[in-house]
Amino acid sequence: QISKMFGTVVVGVGIAGLARIRDLMNPMPSSPSEHLKLFGFVSRRSFGNINEAKQISLEDALRNKDIHAAFISTENRSHEETIRMFLEAGKHVLVEYPMALSAKAAHELWEMAEQKGKVLHVEHIELLTEEYKQLKKEVAGKDLVKGTLHFTGSVLDENKSGFPAFSGIARLTWLIDLFGDLTVTSATREKQKDKNYSRMTVHFQTANKKPLTWIEERGPGMRREKKINFCFTSGCLENFPEAPRSSVGLFMQDQNLFAKKLLGQVSKEELAAEKWRILRCLDLAEVIQQYCEEPEKIYS
Repeated sequence: QISKMFGTVVVGVGIAGLARIRDLMNPMPSSPSEHLKLFGFVSRRSFGNINEAKQISLEDALRNKDIHAAFISTENRSHEETIRMFLEAGKHVLVEYPMALSAKAAHELWEMAEQKGKVLHVEHIELLTEEYKQLKKEVAGKDLVKGTLHFTGSVLDENKSGFPAFSGIARLTWLIDLFGDLTVTSATREKQKDKNYSRMTVHFQTANKKPLTWIEERGPGMRREKKINFCFTSGCLENFPEAPRSSVGLFMQDQNLFAKKLLGQVSKEELAAEKWRILRCLDLAEVIQQYCEEPEKIYS
């Protein structure tokens, strides 16, 4: 029996795209990734070749019957359009988070993938880090009293990356994955244009009506880091638990998961839970954006 091979193309060659090209060219031995074969990459800039990978046009990528799947690593703003093109062309899609910059688009694209019988996989490497896996173990079975997740990072171009609730959806994904479904109770955003500074503060409630706060703060020279303060009935967690280094890179872990889906090796339950989580986070991101962009309510 010839093992099933899926021809793939990488679209966009920023940091993630280059990591994708590297991992597709060097799959982990005897992993699902061995079923993926890199056909080439698409970029607006002209590169010729990157290592052994050849540059092909977008038209070729969409038309070529030997290409079964696209890895989309373009800027956030163009994810939606690119996913749509490849689904319409009958290809499976792996896309970096966030899959779209509106909840409506995300639901439409998901429906389209299902109608066409194609895998739409959204990368969530933030759930694959050893740091996060340890944190999840630590939190499991504890009763939350209140919590805060505070992220800082350098300035993003919002025209390309979208509103902070979308570009920072990795943090929201953590909170939903750790504490279950959340409701937004309020959200505000402070911007200092002259300083290129932005701070979004979101207040949630868990299903048990416990308060959670997410702060997404970006400014020039701000170090990329996450601070946590989760208080449980048994005590507070203010530092990340010690975590070992993983021997398998995050993008490779994600690529293996995508390949498993293509091979039909992921259970219906897992796929349904993941779909719920991804779409729920995008729905919440949109609610947060609406709260932040509302004009100040004046109560007389």
